[in-house]
Amino acid sequence: MSGTISHNSRIENESSYPFFSVVIATYNRAELLTRALNSLLNQTETSWEVLIVDDGSTDDTYSRVLPFLKPYPGVKYIRKSHSGFLLSRNTGIKASCGKYITFLDSDDEYDPVHLESRKVYLQKNPEVKFLYGGAKILGNPYVPDKDDPSVKIRLDECMISGTFIVERELLLSLGGFRDIMLAADYDLYERIRDSKVSMAEIKLPTYIYHHENPDSLTNKIIL
Repeated sequence: MSGTISHNSRIENESSYPFFSVVIATYNRAELLTRALNSLLNQTETSWEVLIVDDGSTDDTYSRVLPFLKPYPGVKYIRKSHSGFLLSRNTGIKASCGKYITFLDSDDEYDPVHLESRKVYLQKNPEVKFLYGGAKILGNPYVPDKDDPSVKIRLDECMISGTFIVERELLLSLGGFRDIMLAADYDLYERIRDSKVSMAEIKLPTYIYHHENPDSLTNKIIL
């Protein structure tokens, strides 16, 4: 696969583009990626596209994705040179066409009602431009504090970026994620907050966060 994006920018007819664009940035997580994709295909909500951004994987990621591409037009694959998790997310953001952009890390999964529950909330509260929260933690419930690694904090007290749902135009206007070493997710949260748009937290724990493995993606949580 080439490094080009094979998906057009936002579709002009608003009725024809999806409610959600789900961005999955992945690197050498072929087996776990299959689980994440199956959880997306099992959603009760059907108005979505998924942009799988392969950050130059050297494993069999593409062969695992291939069976999903032809049967499911909403599944799109982008391969790029290895540049890191945040820049890969930004690639997916730029290629998206949904009204709202959200994320699914390749080692996590969605409860079947995850997207439906968020859509119901957003339709009832159309002023909300940024929705976050509602994760179920599996595995080790603690992570090191970003400011003092000797201190352990509970994951359920952290902001998990996989739960972020952001209006596409807002996210594009902010330039997506900044490529910084620490707290990139909280940096985005602060920029959204400082933009003075309406934002809300949802408690329903339908984003399933796997923290069983020590190599779990490190950029997806922040206090």
